[in-house]
Amino acid sequence: MSTSSDCIFCKIISGAIPSRKIFEDGQVFAFHDISPVANVHFLVVPKIHIQSLNHLKPEHEAVMGRMLRVGSAIAQDLGLGESGYRTVINTNADAGQTVFHIHLHVIGGRPMGWPPFGK
Repeated sequence: MSTSSDCIFCKIISGAIPSRKIFEDGQVFAFHDISPVANVHFLVVPKIHIQSLNHLKPEHEAVMGRMLRVGSAIAQDLGLGESGYRTVINTNADAGQTVFHIHLHVIGGRPMGWPPFGK
Protein backbone atom coordinates (compact mmCIF):
# COMPACT_ATOMS: atom_id res chain seq x y z
CA MET A 1 0.00 0.00 0.00
CA SER A 2 1.37 3.39 -1.01
CA THR A 3 1.13 6.01 1.77
CA SER A 4 2.42 9.47 2.47
CA SER A 5 3.93 10.05 5.91
CA ASP A 6 2.54 13.58 6.18
CA CYS A 7 -0.98 12.79 4.89
CA ILE A 8 -3.77 13.01 7.48
CA PHE A 9 -5.92 10.46 5.61
CA CYS A 10 -3.03 7.98 5.42
CA LYS A 11 -2.68 8.42 9.20
CA ILE A 12 -6.44 7.85 9.68
CA ILE A 13 -6.31 4.71 7.54
CA SER A 14 -3.34 3.37 9.55
CA GLY A 15 -5.08 4.11 12.87
CA ALA A 16 -2.48 6.70 13.94
CA ILE A 17 -5.29 9.28 14.03
CA PRO A 18 -8.69 8.15 15.36
CA SER A 19 -11.82 8.39 13.24
CA ARG A 20 -15.46 7.36 13.35
CA LYS A 21 -14.96 4.49 10.93
CA ILE A 22 -17.97 3.24 8.98
CA PHE A 23 -16.37 0.69 6.67
CA GLU A 24 -13.03 -0.79 5.70
CA ASP A 25 -11.89 -3.43 3.25
CA GLY A 26 -8.68 -4.11 1.36
CA GLN A 27 -9.14 -1.15 -1.00
CA VAL A 28 -11.05 1.63 0.76
CA PHE A 29 -11.76 3.20 4.14
CA ALA A 30 -14.94 5.17 4.97
CA PHE A 31 -15.43 7.45 7.97
CA HIS A 32 -17.62 10.33 9.17
CA ASP A 33 -16.43 13.83 8.24
CA ILE A 34 -15.24 15.83 11.26
CA SER A 35 -16.90 18.98 9.90
CA PRO A 36 -20.19 17.76 8.42
CA VAL A 37 -22.20 20.05 6.14
CA ALA A 38 -25.38 17.94 6.44
CA ASN A 39 -27.01 15.39 8.75
CA VAL A 40 -25.05 12.69 6.92
CA HIS A 41 -21.56 13.47 5.67
CA PHE A 42 -18.90 10.83 5.31
CA LEU A 43 -15.78 10.28 3.25
CA VAL A 44 -14.60 7.28 1.27
CA VAL A 45 -10.86 7.20 0.61
CA PRO A 46 -8.62 4.72 -1.16
CA LYS A 47 -6.07 2.97 1.01
CA ILE A 48 -3.39 3.86 -1.52
CA HIS A 49 -2.25 7.46 -1.56
CA ILE A 50 -3.46 9.24 -4.70
CA GLN A 51 -3.13 13.02 -4.47
CA SER A 52 -6.12 14.03 -6.65
CA LEU A 53 -8.13 13.17 -9.75
CA ASN A 54 -5.28 14.74 -11.73
CA HIS A 55 -3.00 11.95 -10.48
CA LEU A 56 -5.15 8.99 -11.54
CA LYS A 57 -3.55 6.25 -13.62
CA PRO A 58 -5.21 3.37 -15.47
CA GLU A 59 -4.40 1.04 -12.57
CA HIS A 60 -6.55 3.20 -10.25
CA GLU A 61 -9.81 2.49 -12.10
CA ALA A 62 -10.79 -0.43 -9.85
CA VAL A 63 -10.26 1.47 -6.59
CA MET A 64 -12.17 4.49 -7.90
CA GLY A 65 -15.09 2.25 -8.83
CA ARG A 66 -14.89 0.62 -5.40
CA MET A 67 -15.06 4.07 -3.74
CA LEU A 68 -18.27 4.90 -5.61
CA ARG A 69 -19.87 1.52 -4.90
CA VAL A 70 -19.02 1.67 -1.17
CA GLY A 71 -20.23 5.27 -0.93
CA SER A 72 -23.55 4.32 -2.51
CA ALA A 73 -24.00 1.24 -0.33
CA ILE A 74 -23.32 3.18 2.88
CA ALA A 75 -25.64 6.01 1.80
CA GLN A 76 -28.40 3.48 1.20
CA ASP A 77 -27.69 1.74 4.54
CA LEU A 78 -28.03 5.15 6.24
CA GLY A 79 -31.46 5.66 4.68
CA LEU A 80 -30.55 8.10 1.91
CA GLY A 81 -31.46 5.91 -1.05
CA GLU A 82 -34.96 7.31 -1.52
CA SER A 83 -34.44 10.94 -0.49
CA GLY A 84 -31.10 11.28 -2.25
CA TYR A 85 -27.52 12.19 -1.57
CA ARG A 86 -24.70 14.09 -3.23
CA THR A 87 -21.25 12.74 -4.09
CA VAL A 88 -18.36 15.16 -4.51
CA ILE A 89 -14.68 14.83 -5.34
CA ASN A 90 -12.88 18.18 -5.07
CA THR A 91 -9.72 18.58 -7.13
CA ASN A 92 -7.13 21.11 -5.98
CA ALA A 93 -7.44 24.26 -3.92
CA ASP A 94 -9.83 26.32 -6.05
CA ALA A 95 -12.33 23.45 -5.94
CA GLY A 96 -12.04 23.19 -2.15
CA GLN A 97 -9.65 20.26 -1.79
CA THR A 98 -7.87 20.74 1.54
CA VAL A 99 -6.48 17.24 2.07
CA PHE A 100 -4.44 16.09 -0.90
CA HIS A 101 -5.42 12.43 -0.77
CA ILE A 102 -8.30 11.80 -3.17
CA HIS A 103 -11.59 11.35 -1.32
CA LEU A 104 -15.26 11.03 -2.07
CA HIS A 105 -17.65 13.12 0.03
CA VAL A 106 -21.11 11.58 0.44
CA ILE A 107 -23.58 14.14 1.76
CA GLY A 108 -27.30 13.81 2.51
CA GLY A 109 -30.11 14.10 4.98
CA ARG A 110 -31.19 17.57 3.85
CA PRO A 111 -32.34 19.22 0.62
CA MET A 112 -29.50 20.63 -1.48
CA GLY A 113 -29.67 23.21 -4.22
CA TRP A 114 -27.74 23.69 -7.40
CA PRO A 115 -25.30 25.22 -7.95
CA PRO A 116 -23.89 24.12 -4.60
CA PHE A 117 -22.19 27.38 -3.64
CA GLY A 118 -23.84 30.09 -5.71
CA LYS A 119 -22.37 31.86 -8.71
